[in-house]
Amino acid sequence: MQDLHYESNDLGLTYSSNACRFKVWAPTASQVEVVLYEDAGEYDQYGMVHNHEGGLAFLMNPGKKGTWSLELEGDYTGKYYMYRVAFPGGTVNYAVDPYAKAVAAGGARTAIIDMKKTNPEDWEDDVSPPQIRPTDAIIYELHVRDFSINDDNLFQQKGLYRAFTEEGLTDQDGNLVGIDHLVELGITHVHLMPVFDFKTVNELTVHDPSVAEGKYNWGYDPQNFNVPEGSYSSDPTNPVARIIEFKQMVQALHRKGIRVIMDVVYNHTFGVDDGPFEGIVPGYFYRTNSEGYLTNGSGVGNELATERPMVRKYIKDSVRYWAEEYHIDGFRFDLMGLIDTRTMTEITNMLQQEIDRTILVYGEPWTGGDSPLWDKTLKGAQKGKGFAVFNDNYRSAVKGDNDGYSSGFATGWWGVEGSVLKGVQGAIHDFTYHPSETINYVTAHDNLNLWDKIVTSQGMRHALSFPEWHNGSPSGGYSAQEAVTSADPYRFVEPDNMLSNDTVRRSLLANGIMITSQGIPFLHAGDEILRSKYGDHNSYRSGDAVNALRWSNKARFRPVFDYYCGLLRLRKAHVAFKMAHREQVERHLKVLSCGHGVLAYLLEGTEVKDSWNRILIIYNGKEQESRVDLPQDCVWNVVVNDRTAGVEVLDHVQGSVTVPRLSMMVLYDKESGVEPQILTSMDIRSPKKAIQCAEEMKLEVVFKDQHDKRIEGLQPQWISSDPEKMIVRQTGKIIGTALGEGIITAVCGEVEASIRIIVDHLVPARIEVTGEPMMYATRHYPIQTTVRDQYNQVLPGQTVQLATTTPRIVSIDHTGKLLAMRPGKGVIMAHCGSLTAEWNVQIHPFSIRTVEIEYERPDHHYDGWNVWVWGTGIHDGKIPFHPTSDGSVVAKVKVAPGMKRIGYIIRLNEWERREGDRDLFIEIPSTLGNERIKVKVKSGTREIVVAIGERLMKMHGLSSA
Repeated sequence: MQDLHYESNDLGLTYSSNACRFKVWAPTASQVEVVLYEDAGEYDQYGMVHNHEGGLAFLMNPGKKGTWSLELEGDYTGKYYMYRVAFPGGTVNYAVDPYAKAVAAGGARTAIIDMKKTNPEDWEDDVSPPQIRPTDAIIYELHVRDFSINDDNLFQQKGLYRAFTEEGLTDQDGNLVGIDHLVELGITHVHLMPVFDFKTVNELTVHDPSVAEGKYNWGYDPQNFNVPEGSYSSDPTNPVARIIEFKQMVQALHRKGIRVIMDVVYNHTFGVDDGPFEGIVPGYFYRTNSEGYLTNGSGVGNELATERPMVRKYIKDSVRYWAEEYHIDGFRFDLMGLIDTRTMTEITNMLQQEIDRTILVYGEPWTGGDSPLWDKTLKGAQKGKGFAVFNDNYRSAVKGDNDGYSSGFATGWWGVEGSVLKGVQGAIHDFTYHPSETINYVTAHDNLNLWDKIVTSQGMRHALSFPEWHNGSPSGGYSAQEAVTSADPYRFVEPDNMLSNDTVRRSLLANGIMITSQGIPFLHAGDEILRSKYGDHNSYRSGDAVNALRWSNKARFRPVFDYYCGLLRLRKAHVAFKMAHREQVERHLKVLSCGHGVLAYLLEGTEVKDSWNRILIIYNGKEQESRVDLPQDCVWNVVVNDRTAGVEVLDHVQGSVTVPRLSMMVLYDKESGVEPQILTSMDIRSPKKAIQCAEEMKLEVVFKDQHDKRIEGLQPQWISSDPEKMIVRQTGKIIGTALGEGIITAVCGEVEASIRIIVDHLVPARIEVTGEPMMYATRHYPIQTTVRDQYNQVLPGQTVQLATTTPRIVSIDHTGKLLAMRPGKGVIMAHCGSLTAEWNVQIHPFSIRTVEIEYERPDHHYDGWNVWVWGTGIHDGKIPFHPTSDGSVVAKVKVAPGMKRIGYIIRLNEWERREGDRDLFIEIPSTLGNERIKVKVKSGTREIVVAIGERLMKMHGLSSA
C-alpha cells in the first residue's frame, strides 16, 4: 500500500459548531459510512458495548490515497459515531475512529465534542518548566491511581487525575504529601504510567464501592491511543470530563515546576479484532510472519507494524497530538525494540525540531519475544539520534537480576565494579554516544521494586512473611489485602537507627549511585520512602492493596526521604554530574580505584564550569568499612556520608578517608572560582512589528549575562500594557484584539525588556519578484513572489498573477514558472489587486560546454575504468573513456550553462578501485563561452593539468571537498 500513503494531517473528526468533517483511511474498503448515535449504547456487565445497529448512517465519499470523507452541516456536539466499513467479500465492521479524541465510557463509541471547551482556566498560559538539556532531568515513574488511592483519607480526589491539583496536603505529623511531596523531593519530571484509554478496567464500576474487581491495571493494554483513560476521571461516562481533568493535572504539575512524561505503548494493542485498526484496514497495522500469522514480539499476541508508512504516520500523529493538545513534555516508549529505528528517529526529530527541542524521548531497548522486524531499536540504535534508552546493563550490575536471589554491587556481589563504572560514565564505553542517551535506573514498575529486590537477595522473604504471588493473587487462598496485612516488610528496621540497617543502606547506595552517575537518573515512585509491594514482582493487576503508595511511610522513614532530597539537591546544583557530551566525560572523569567492592572517581568541576573545583565520589559495596587514599594536595570537604546527603559541608578530611560499609561519600576540594552567570539583559525577538485583529504571534526572549553570553533555562513573565488591544499569554503568544498599539514587556527577576506591537488592518503595499540570477534559453525557472504590507512585512495568503510584455523572449506557464524562449531582455509583470511590479530579466544562450577528462596510466591498462560525474546539469553518473592517439583515454562530459563546478571520480568498474583517495572538482568559469575545458590526470600522482581554450594551468594537489 506504499502508493496509498496519505500524508495530510486531517484524518479523524474536524469539529466546528457549523459542521463536522470526518475522514478515515480505509484503502481496501468498498464502502464506508459514518453512523451517528444519540447515546453511548447498551453496556454489558464488563462495561463493553457490542451492538452498534440502529444508528443514522451517512455514506462517505471515496477520496485520494485510500481515504473516505464526509461533511455534515450542523452542530453535533453530544452525539456519538462509529464507522461502518464494508469490504468486497461481504464483511461489514463497526469501528471506533482510530483518530478519536473523545470516547464514551470503555471506549465504546467515538464522542463528538468541542475540544476548545475542554481547556481549564488559564490553559493558554500553561508553560512547561524550563530545562536546558536532557541530563538536567530527574525522572520519577508514577501510576496515577497509586499516587492517591490509599485509604488514609489524605486526598479528596482519590485515584483521580485531579488528585494532583490538591495542594497543601500533610499527614498527621505535618509531612507534605501529594504534589507538594514531589516538589520537596526535587524531581524534575513525572513519568506517568499509561494514561491513554486502555481496555481492562471497567470504567462504569471503577468508582462503585460495592464492586471489588476490575478496577486496577497498569494500562499496557491500549484501546484508544489519543484519548485519556476514563477510570482516572471523576465521571468516565462524560467524554469531556477526562480531558479537562487530565489537562488540570498537567497544569498543576507545570505550575509546581515539574514536567510531564507519558508512557506510550505503540508496539501492540490489547486485542486485534476488537482493537482500533483491524476493523478499518484488515491485515495492515499488524506485523505478520512469512506464513501470514500474527507475530508475538510483544508477548501479548500481536505487534504493530511500525515500519509500514501509515502505521508510522499514525504514531507520529498521535505523539504530536499529545504534545500539542495536552502539553506533554516527553514520551517513554514501551518495548521500543519492536519499533523500527527509522520511526523512532522521525518521531524524535519531529518532536524536538517542530514542537519543543527539550522534549524527552526514551524507551525500552528490547522486545517481549521474537519478532521478524529487522530494524529493531535496541541498545546502540539510539546513538546520535536524540533519544535515550534504559540501561539494563547498569541496572543488573548494581542490583543483580530482577526477581531472583542474585546480587549486584549494592546487594552484596563483588567483581562487577567495572560494569558499574561503565554506567557511571554514562555508558559511553558501552552503547551510547553521549551520556544523554542512557536512562540510569535500578528498578521500575516491572519486576520486584527496590526494597523487595534487596530483601529477596538477602534471603529475607520468609522472615518478612512475604507470600508467593501468581497472576495478581497470593498463594494459599488469601486475598491480596490479607497477604499485605500479614506481611511485615520493615520488621528488622529499628526506628531510632534506621540508617544503620543493611537493607536501608543498600537501598540508599543503589539509587545514590544512579543519582550521581552521568546520564539521566530514573526513580520508581516510593523508593524514597522505602515502598514495598510485599514481594509481588508483577503487580499489574494486583490492585490497590499491593500498589498504593503508603504516605505513612514518609513520617516513618523521614531520614531516608531527607537523604534522597539531599542527593537530588546535590545533582541539581552541580553540572559536573550532568555532563552532556562524551568528550567531557572522557577528559574530566578520572578513575581513582575500581575493584574489591569499592569504586572511587574524580570529576574535574572547573573544567565543566562547576562551582566546585574537583568532586570526589566513593561507593563502598562491601559489608565492611573501606579506607580510601585521597589526592594529597588539599583538604577535602565531605558533603555526603552514610547519614546525610546534600551540598553543605559535614566534615573536613585530608590524606585518606574511611567510608562506612554499604554507603557512598561525596567530597570536594574547594570552590572553583567559576563566575556564575548573572542575568543582565533580555532581548525580545518578534517575527513582526504589526499584526491584524485576531492574529496570533509568538514572541521569544534571549537572555544575556554580564559578559553578553546567552543564558538558557530562564522563563519570563509577560505583561501587556493594554489587554483590550492585545492579549499576551505566559507562553509568549500574543493575540490582537483591537486596533491600536501597545507595549509587551517581559520580566525576569529585576530585568525586563519591552517591545512595541501594532494592531492594524494589514494591506498589500508592495510586490517583490525574484528568480534565478542567470537564465538560459529553452529552460524553465521558478519565480518567487512576495507581497509586503504597509510595514514592509511579508503578507501571506495573497494571490499574485504573473504575465509578460515580451512573449517572444519569455512566457509564463500554467504552474507560474518562467519559460525562457530565446536570448534577449524580457519583462515579467506581477499583479495583486491594484498593485503591480515589473521584473526585468536577461536570457542567455543555452550553450552546452564540454569538459574533456584525459586519464593516463603508466601500465596503459584502461579496461573497466570510467568516470563518475555529478553537478553537470545534464547527465550525472557513469561516463565511459575512449582511447586517444597518444595512448591515453578521454571522457567527454557535457555541462549545462550556469553550472559553476562539477565533481568527478575516476574509478574501476563499479567502485572496485578508484584513482586517488579524494573527490575531484573542476571549476567552470562564469565567463566561459564555447571554449573547451580539458583536464589531464596522471595515475599515481597528485598533478592535474587544466586547459581552458588556449590557456594552460598546471595545478599541484588535487582539488578536493
